[in-house]
Amino acid sequence: MANLKEIKRKIKSVENTKKTTRAMKLVSTAKLKRAELAAKKSRVYAEKINEVLSDISHKINKYKVGGIDSHYFDIKNDIEKVDIVFVTADKGLCGGFNIQTIKQVQTLMKKYKDKKVKVRLRAIGRKGIDFFKFQGIELLTNNVGVSSSPTYEKASEIINEAISDFENGVTDKVILVHNGYKNMISQELRVVDVVPIEEPDGKESESLSMMELEPAEDETILNSLMKKYFEYNMYYALIDSLAAEHSARMQAMENATNNASERVHKLTLAYNKARQESITTELIEIISGVESMK
Repeated sequence: MANLKEIKRKIKSVENTKKTTRAMKLVSTAKLKRAELAAKKSRVYAEKINEVLSDISHKINKYKVGGIDSHYFDIKNDIEKVDIVFVTADKGLCGGFNIQTIKQVQTLMKKYKDKKVKVRLRAIGRKGIDFFKFQGIELLTNNVGVSSSPTYEKASEIINEAISDFENGVTDKVILVHNGYKNMISQELRVVDVVPIEEPDGKESESLSMMELEPAEDETILNSLMKKYFEYNMYYALIDSLAAEHSARMQAMENATNNASERVHKLTLAYNKARQESITTELIEIISGVESMK
């Protein structure tokens, strides 16, 4: 009988867990719709501004035109210090979403340390911060509450700190890492070399061939464009990561709900079997008692 009570207690516990995971899935689904819309709207602008800056880099480095000598486009073969800005979630229960980003950061760290390049980490998101602190790895900066509620102002503040060090020669490269939204059921790691700005890969685009660069007394337009490029890349990484986080959590909670249903089914079978055995045992005891009295 005690066994029956224990199984019944387990069934109730798993059913409560199932209710929680189902509710979390519904919440993530609702949040995903809003985050997905924001990410899709921002992606077009982010891709276009990256394309324009890559084209400018190509013109400057390959054709030496425009009379522009900017540190932002100066690609060095030998670098001494790299800043990695990475984005993780503030919360868990989203499958392998956070660990994928963390593993990518670790891979980059090993790559540069093997080349004797110093790596500094700028962390966004509690999960990434907690992981590297537990590993005893120093973080240059850490930001909590940004990845769950991204704003353009906070994104600007974070990236401008890293760019300021690059402009002052403290670092030679800034890399941005985050797990981005691909579709409702999958995410995609994105690694962006923010500065120096790389040339476009492959064949020259039509926009590149039509672009004309002319020297100016100052570089006001270029500097304005660069500022927008830095800030928007950071902002897009935050909202893209948020959409991916909700997508990952939705999938994780759906899997957890399905597993809970399967567990309840197995426990119910075990309960029915144990109950049947208990009834059979009681009947045998009654029959045996009656027989002994004859």
